[in-house]
Amino acid sequence: MCGILAVLGCSDDSQAKRVRVLELSRRLKHRGPDWSGLYQHGDCYLAHQRLAIIDPASGDQPLYNENQAIVVTVNGEIYNHEELRKSLPNHKFRTGSDCDVIAHLYEEHGENFVDMLDGMFSFVLLDTRDDSFIVARDAIGITSLYIGWGLDGSVWISSELKGLNDDCEHFESFPPGHMYSSKEGGFKRWYNPPWFSEAIPSAPYDPLVLRRAFENAVIKRLMTDVPFGVLLSGGLDSSLVASITARHLAGTKAAKQWGAQLHSFCVGLEGSPDLKAAKEVADYLGTVHHEFHFTVQDGIDAIEDVIYHIETYDVTTIRASTPMFLMSRKIKSLGVKMVISGEGSDEIFGGYLYFHKAPNKEEFHRETCRKIKALYQYDCLRANKSTSAWGLEARVPFLDKEFIKVAMDIDPEWKMIKPEQGRIEKWVLRRAFDDEEQPYLPKHILYRQKEQFSDGVGYSWIDGLKAHASQHVTDKMMLNASHIFPHNTPTTKEAYYYRMIFERFFPQNSARLTVPGGASVACSTAKAVEWDSAWSNNLDPSGRAALGVHLSAYDQKLTTVSAANVPTKIIDNMPRIMEVTAP
Repeated sequence: MCGILAVLGCSDDSQAKRVRVLELSRRLKHRGPDWSGLYQHGDCYLAHQRLAIIDPASGDQPLYNENQAIVVTVNGEIYNHEELRKSLPNHKFRTGSDCDVIAHLYEEHGENFVDMLDGMFSFVLLDTRDDSFIVARDAIGITSLYIGWGLDGSVWISSELKGLNDDCEHFESFPPGHMYSSKEGGFKRWYNPPWFSEAIPSAPYDPLVLRRAFENAVIKRLMTDVPFGVLLSGGLDSSLVASITARHLAGTKAAKQWGAQLHSFCVGLEGSPDLKAAKEVADYLGTVHHEFHFTVQDGIDAIEDVIYHIETYDVTTIRASTPMFLMSRKIKSLGVKMVISGEGSDEIFGGYLYFHKAPNKEEFHRETCRKIKALYQYDCLRANKSTSAWGLEARVPFLDKEFIKVAMDIDPEWKMIKPEQGRIEKWVLRRAFDDEEQPYLPKHILYRQKEQFSDGVGYSWIDGLKAHASQHVTDKMMLNASHIFPHNTPTTKEAYYYRMIFERFFPQNSARLTVPGGASVACSTAKAVEWDSAWSNNLDPSGRAALGVHLSAYDQKLTTVSAANVPTKIIDNMPRIMEVTAP
């Protein structure tokens, strides 16, 4: 991931302003340690901190069209750039960078080209012919982006809060799937898929169509000119990513340059569920596996750095970001610059354990839509910023535009969790990759119960965080929480502790408003909390808060687990599961 910073129409083209922009851009240097670039046109500044993944030798930014009238600074990857180049036969490209197509597409099509891009991206494009500009962010918000406004009428764009929070009167998250046009003076949504309206789809479930769509999503993300690997927790999603990558790596440009043996990475406390499962998957796939251990104290010591880089006070995001942050540092130390990860599957397929309580297919589908729309505030933010803190790029094939379309067109009756029929969470995905002749994964991994990342690294991690927060936040402090933090008032000592750290780094009101709030259980939206009255007394983002569902639920007295929920039982019941041919 790169870092972009733009100040547009600031009514100041002095040397002092240029120095200030450079200073702010350097706050993003961790995102792109390979090159720094700055372009100035009058009172407009475009700065870039580059992490070189494609064409490291010549793809430095900003990028230009042939006569340099159009200037672009981009963070991200355009996976279909070769096809787009072919569609522009009359254009000459200055670099081999995948992002080089953007200026030329604008020159050819004007502002209506963003939907042609297949990838993850945030960019600022300046047209010096009329001093107009556009800003765009990818469909789901995989890349982080913020927009701010100065008192002098300027518009500020930054990959992270820290690039603009001290200089803008007001700032906010740039909405995913949107474009900001200076000509129109506001936002417009360029990404308009059918699922966005939350209408209930009716397409029949075809396992092979789903399988093919996901394999294509993974394969296109093997585009790289630098060493890479996969994040492997041993859960379904990351294991499928690793399995497909291992199958298709041979013969790619990356394999010819760096070798055909895949590297995999996992992090956890000693003896954690993820470490054990990941090792088994790695052995099965034959990857070069790297296992990183951390202690609860290691994680606690990193909390302040994590909050500074992740730029949130959301409890579940911080819990999961910390081990990912620690792992990313280790991965980068090995010379790896890109990893492929499994974020997004749980939102698309209803994989979180609270989906067991979805009352009907309509509510199930609407909740998946709500979860996907909010990803940029949670898992996308975590994956992007935890890795980019160390100059590492994370790619997420589950959030491929074409794959999302296929998955979200399926009649949600197929996604419903029905233990009596042997259908556990994400059954449609598991079934799609259940190949008897050429198995992708061992059966018990393919049917392993959902384990949220902050739980899977070791249950004592969350318990340790709660204990640490209790030592720093008193009961008296909690009594006054609503007066100290009237917006998104923390309801636990852990939340209060994170909020204190966040406000020290980002004290502006605009900053606290960028973080979502509301009741949640096991990562649900506030709406889904209504599905089970017992959850209102157990509001915690951990999967273990899904009482009656998780095998290691917090309150074992309230836990009643159907035999069909147990992975080993699922294997015993495979003949019966395969007989299920209708919702």
